[in-house]
Amino acid sequence: MEPLGPWPGSGARCPIAIAVSGGADSTALAALSQRWATARGLPLLALVVDHRLRPGSTAEATRTLDGLRSRGTEARLLTVRSLDPGPALARRARDARYRLLTEACRNAGAIDLLLGHHAGDQAETVLMRARAGSGPDGLAGMAGLTETDDLRLLRPLLPVPPARLRATLLRHRIDWIEDPSNRDQAAQRVRLRQELSRPDDRAAHLLRDAAAAGASRMRRRKGEACALAAGAVLRPEGFALLPSALLPADALAALVRSVGGNSYPPSRPAVDRLLRCPGPATLAGTRLVPAGRLGPGWLLLREADAVGAPADAADGARWDGRFVLDTAGACVPPDVRIEALGADRALFRRRTTLPASVLSTLPVLRRQGILLAVPHLGWALGPGWAGPRFAYRPAAPASDGALFTLRQGLARHHAEAGLSAVRGRPNL
Repeated sequence: MEPLGPWPGSGARCPIAIAVSGGADSTALAALSQRWATARGLPLLALVVDHRLRPGSTAEATRTLDGLRSRGTEARLLTVRSLDPGPALARRARDARYRLLTEACRNAGAIDLLLGHHAGDQAETVLMRARAGSGPDGLAGMAGLTETDDLRLLRPLLPVPPARLRATLLRHRIDWIEDPSNRDQAAQRVRLRQELSRPDDRAAHLLRDAAAAGASRMRRRKGEACALAAGAVLRPEGFALLPSALLPADALAALVRSVGGNSYPPSRPAVDRLLRCPGPATLAGTRLVPAGRLGPGWLLLREADAVGAPADAADGARWDGRFVLDTAGACVPPDVRIEALGADRALFRRRTTLPASVLSTLPVLRRQGILLAVPHLGWALGPGWAGPRFAYRPAAPASDGALFTLRQGLARHHAEAGLSAVRGRPNL
């Protein structure tokens, strides 16, 4: 657990959360985590998700809850209520599970969520990605620490073989539940698991390759972060200022991903072509144009024709994969929408030095075509619309994890002061 820190001090009020399915792996993680948390004087919160996909799942979830509580772990049940059979069921179940887990952690003030993935899961993941033709980042497998807007997802058992986890449970006479889907030959992971169970060194080789690929990925990400810090200015309006000599390929790709509101970077050949012949261009929903009066270099901005569709202006809504709305407690009518400023940029040319190409992509609030607020420009139709704000929070950050430690520290400070830690924390 120590390399996955920092962890709060003894007596902290914000819990460490753990996802527990009732299977051997997560049950072992819960038992080990309880011992670790007790020794450190930290609260632990187990979250059990019932997907209700098969008969008996609710009874199994209840049994899991009872077992956790009997061992002194606080536990809560989360129920998926809108999951219908059909295509991509596994993916939809996973998405629903993580939505519930994230919401439960937010409500509890938890920003650390422990997951029970182990060495066997890692070997299966690497083999699956290798056969799918994954690149070097994918062949690194699952990360021990992954950060989202709300959580640090932590996998402390990645180096541990599943047989050791079951041996731990047997040694301490802790029961677990066998999920029948783990024997379903139609599932790819089940077939891979059986393939890797053969008495050879295949799994060990995959894990060594994943460790090497992971170390390489960390070095590249560090290089990206240094290049971005030295050469780029990322503005809260969702665009970046770049030097005349463009950034290295990896750093530029990461910035394009962020400004474009994408989950994945653009193709490497496209980035390489741009670096060979720098000039005005479009790439993965972004535009590269001369900075003009903003400086001697370049502007990387959102392509106006690619911005997201209008969306309901609900608190916490993400628009265009880049901006998150904070209504500041205001009661927003249901017919108010988040849209791009677009052609209305002409109304604000004298209020700002921002280029028209940036203005047109700013998020605004509209109601039946009437402009209500342009928060980035400090304009509102009336005092009732002056509170809402948009935070630039892209689907994937330009640099992994650089700011989360600061957010984490603030969240824990607020939690230990008895405040709502995660929901109200600043957007750094």
